[in-house]
Amino acid sequence: MTYTETVNLVFSGISFVICLLFAHYIVLAAAGVFACRKYPHAERKNRYGLIIPAKNEEAVIDALIQSVRSSDYPQELLDIFVVAHNCSDRTAEIARRTDARVYEYNNPDENTMGCAIRYLFGRIEEDFGTASYDGFFIFNADNTFEKDYFDKMNDAFEYYGRKYVISSFRQASNFNENMMTVMYGAYFATSCYLGARGRTVLGTSNRIFGCGYLFNSDLVKDGWDYYSLTEDLEFSAREFMKGTEIRYCDEAVFYDEQPTTFRIMWRQRLRWARGVIIVSRTHLAGCVRSIFDPGRKNRFAVFDMATFISRVITVLIFLFLLRSLLLLLAPLFGESLSRAFLYWNSARPWWYNLFRSGETGALYSVAAGFINAYAVSMATYLLTMFLGRKRFRSVSAGKAAAGLFLFPFFLLSQFVLDIQALFSRNLAWKQIPHTGRQDSR
Repeated sequence: MTYTETVNLVFSGISFVICLLFAHYIVLAAAGVFACRKYPHAERKNRYGLIIPAKNEEAVIDALIQSVRSSDYPQELLDIFVVAHNCSDRTAEIARRTDARVYEYNNPDENTMGCAIRYLFGRIEEDFGTASYDGFFIFNADNTFEKDYFDKMNDAFEYYGRKYVISSFRQASNFNENMMTVMYGAYFATSCYLGARGRTVLGTSNRIFGCGYLFNSDLVKDGWDYYSLTEDLEFSAREFMKGTEIRYCDEAVFYDEQPTTFRIMWRQRLRWARGVIIVSRTHLAGCVRSIFDPGRKNRFAVFDMATFISRVITVLIFLFLLRSLLLLLAPLFGESLSRAFLYWNSARPWWYNLFRSGETGALYSVAAGFINAYAVSMATYLLTMFLGRKRFRSVSAGKAAAGLFLFPFFLLSQFVLDIQALFSRNLAWKQIPHTGRQDSR
């Protein structure tokens, strides 16, 4: 066996093993396509506190509160808590004109959403007692809700005996505004349809993704302890290791305004990528150990989380780069660089090289890998838009068609973001400009 063949064989084998670790995503997606958990109507109506951290959100905070007050759920059982965190606008003033309970917290050294939530829970404990509520919701200031949102979430909460965390369907309120919002809308819908639905159908835990989730007040009896750049992912990882179960309610729909420009999109996703790296550094080893804990019941959920925070795409691309570096040494072993990088098996059908890229030259291999990833991303987009066809009627046919070709770039850009995040420091929770526009309802 030649040097080039040995390098290709070793790295193809490693890549195959890594991909096997992520094969469960196919099963989860298939389960979400063909089934969806629905919950029976619950007679008991629980009392909830709504946690809303807000940073310079004067344009949307009133709409959120009015949306809550327009819901069908008994209003005396919904208490709205707003923390105006490091604000320089009229967010607190506008919120106080409503019946929301408003707190202000100014501390530039604590500049993440989790810090604002931690402060707010401390004040709620002092003034009302967290135990006086059955559960708490976490929202962003730009959220709005379907009228039956809280009823549907209460049904799921009761179905699981008020013991499980419940997440909900996140839809872009400005889905049709431009191609950037189409990408975001499809991205979040994919995580719901091809991830959260399948996990709940198969009885395993879903990850929290941003906001729109409900948990028992017992979870914060000792305060809120999740305040990294991505407190939602930190919450998921640590609660999984504690044995907490997270389920998904597809019928509960809330709306979230998405960024409309490339600059804001990149800034937001870079913060997310950096947050994943931080969570990976602090919790990946613990997740792996927890998988092998004797008597653990949510072993698969912890494994699922470990695979997510290990960033498989970035690892695979890193392996390709390492493979290419080793192939540059081929002349030292009397072999041609052109064969190492440009070999294409012309004796086989053209598609053979796409699926056996480990046997081609390095440059052809990366081209084949990109084509495969692009095709899978297109198929994911098509499936998501089909499953959400009734919910996505606001999206024009032209934008939906363009999204088919642009969505793969949105997904694959994650590698660049992950690399940049490795060298980024001092990223903080920054305001995402919101206008309150809604075109998805």
